[in-house]
Amino acid sequence: MSGELVVTHNWFVRVVGKLGRNVLGIVSWLGDMASITTSSLALIFAPPWQGRHVVLQLYALGVGSFIIIAITGAFTGMVLSLQGYYTLAKFGSESLLGSAVALSIIRELGPVLGALMLVGRAGSSITAEIGIMRVTEQLDALQMMAVNPRARIILPRIVAITIATPLLVSMFDIIGLGAGYVVGVEMLGVNAGAFTGEMVAKILPEDLYAGWVKAVVFGFLVGSVCTYMGYRAVPTTEGVAKATTQAVVIGSVGILMMDYILTSFFL
Repeated sequence: MSGELVVTHNWFVRVVGKLGRNVLGIVSWLGDMASITTSSLALIFAPPWQGRHVVLQLYALGVGSFIIIAITGAFTGMVLSLQGYYTLAKFGSESLLGSAVALSIIRELGPVLGALMLVGRAGSSITAEIGIMRVTEQLDALQMMAVNPRARIILPRIVAITIATPLLVSMFDIIGLGAGYVVGVEMLGVNAGAFTGEMVAKILPEDLYAGWVKAVVFGFLVGSVCTYMGYRAVPTTEGVAKATTQAVVIGSVGILMMDYILTSFFL
């Protein structure tokens, strides 16, 4: 009997010890990421100003992601309108289709799906690019030339994607609402006045504000996670590939977690 207690005790100690090590590892990872991010952002007004590099990253990350955002927004609006129509028709409330589509896109699907698309397209690019710079020792070369790699490499990408995300989410919303209007009014026969009237009546400034705040937070999260994973990537081919995969996974999960937290504040 005592032997069974000893075995059970040892098993419990190992489980608790492993759990504790994992928690400490996560806390250490978060602290390291916060340290790198804040130290990089602290250089935003330090000379030389990195405005040119911010603009270049805005074009690469923002304009380069517009097509995937537009396609995702269009099909999201069409699916919402199609599905919402047949759901509301069961209750004889087809006139509410416009407000249902608009609220779903502006408050929730626009920021979340837009940010998830950015993680896959722009976030993975950021991590892979910085990771390759680590492999080819370009970051070390910058330091040898007295150029701070955090100011030149990390800062512009975080600032650029934080600015680009709410702009792209706004385009996502506009395209999604337009596509939903086409499906609902032109294809399904919903009254155009009822569709647009309910949309205008039900959308409040608070709804727009909630969507934009989510977009800014998600953009900053994507920028912080993806730059950090690239900066700390193991300088090998396998290390960069692993860091890119982890950046997409962690960024996507982080967006969903932050979405729940932010939504609880805006309800």
